[in-house]
Amino acid sequence: MTNRKAPQENLFALFPFAIFLGLFLGTGVMLTLQGVDFAFYQLPASIAIIPAIIASIALGKYLSNSSIDIQITQFIRGAGHENITTMCIIYLLAGAFAVVAKATGSVDASVQLGLAIFPDYLLLPGLFLVAAFLSTAMGTSVGTIAAIAPVALGFIESANLDAALVAGCLVSGAIFGDNLSIISDTTIASTRSQGAHMKDKFRVNFKFAIPAALICLVIFSLLGEEVTHTFNNDAAVIGLVPYLVILALALMGVNVFLVLTLGILLAAGIGMFSNGYQLSTWLTDITTGFSNMQDIFILSLFIGGLSELVRQQGGLSALTRFIKTLARKVTPHNKKRAAGLGIAGLAFVCNFFTANNTVSIIITGDTAKNLASDGELSPAESASLLDIFACTNQGIIPYGAQALLLGATLHISPLSVVSHAFYPMILFFVAGFSFWRLTSNSK
Repeated sequence: MTNRKAPQENLFALFPFAIFLGLFLGTGVMLTLQGVDFAFYQLPASIAIIPAIIASIALGKYLSNSSIDIQITQFIRGAGHENITTMCIIYLLAGAFAVVAKATGSVDASVQLGLAIFPDYLLLPGLFLVAAFLSTAMGTSVGTIAAIAPVALGFIESANLDAALVAGCLVSGAIFGDNLSIISDTTIASTRSQGAHMKDKFRVNFKFAIPAALICLVIFSLLGEEVTHTFNNDAAVIGLVPYLVILALALMGVNVFLVLTLGILLAAGIGMFSNGYQLSTWLTDITTGFSNMQDIFILSLFIGGLSELVRQQGGLSALTRFIKTLARKVTPHNKKRAAGLGIAGLAFVCNFFTANNTVSIIITGDTAKNLASDGELSPAESASLLDIFACTNQGIIPYGAQALLLGATLHISPLSVVSHAFYPMILFFVAGFSFWRLTSNSK
């Protein structure tokens, strides 16, 4: 990496994000109050962010004394960041896999098989566990949601289930796997940035994730109702193959691109073998899958570019210093706890401004490592805190890819999706309480 001059700190550089959130959320809330259907889709997030980008470029002249040409170059650099590009390609592959798997019956069969082991009155916990299983296997919450949401829509329509509650089950399970999976982008980014071993981070993370998941299962069990669903044994046996292969490859540490690509090929092959799925249809379905991800793709690029502008103008460094100072004031005599609170706060708040947990981890990684060193936290502990609190925030923001995708698929507002996302909420408190208790005797 090339050395760059550290930007001068300025909290005002965060103002463009306030413009974006104000436009997107404000418009959605206002139209909802007016009774407009699909209020949060009247102004797409990819459009609402454009005024924020323009404002950030304009601010750059005063905050970083940079010309418009330099500002645009910085924006393009951020949009083209390796992690943003990686995530966008994952979106495309996940979209293609979702459409192909749905068209060939793999999604329906796999979910039916997963739910067959649960009684009818435990459908919601079953959806949570199936989503958690797929997300852990695939290492991507967005890919999991893209694959399973169409099937969940079928349950909603046939059994008159609460769509928001079903969405909460799916995003909860997806965030569980995104946070814990050994092939997740967030896991890779957090362990690399902190110099931690994957297995050590997993052990630390596991202690927080499992209690939160058990509490979440109890809540979904209490909120659930009896729903009768059918199960086709013949379809399930062959339809499960793509997911079994995905899980095996994931556990072997195979790259997520290869995992999703093989999933697309396997699903298509099974469809061609079992029900006459045509090559021309396969190509059309892949194109459709790509198209379905267009809005999220564009929004991710724009957020990556805007985040780089804000970073260059000192907004994120000012935010970092503010949170570090606040954490040390909260626990002045416990440097380990202060370091942990600082890392957690950095990841959580930064994700509000990036709407991408992997990008948030990358942005805050160096500062988190310094905090961990000062507070004598192990690399595994700092990596786990980074991952957990970036993922918990990602699961509750209505303009994140997960909420937007679920909202679009299930025909509900993103706010309805995150209102029932119990797992990230519970994980936030479980991890915070557990870390606070574990550091009670530290100085």
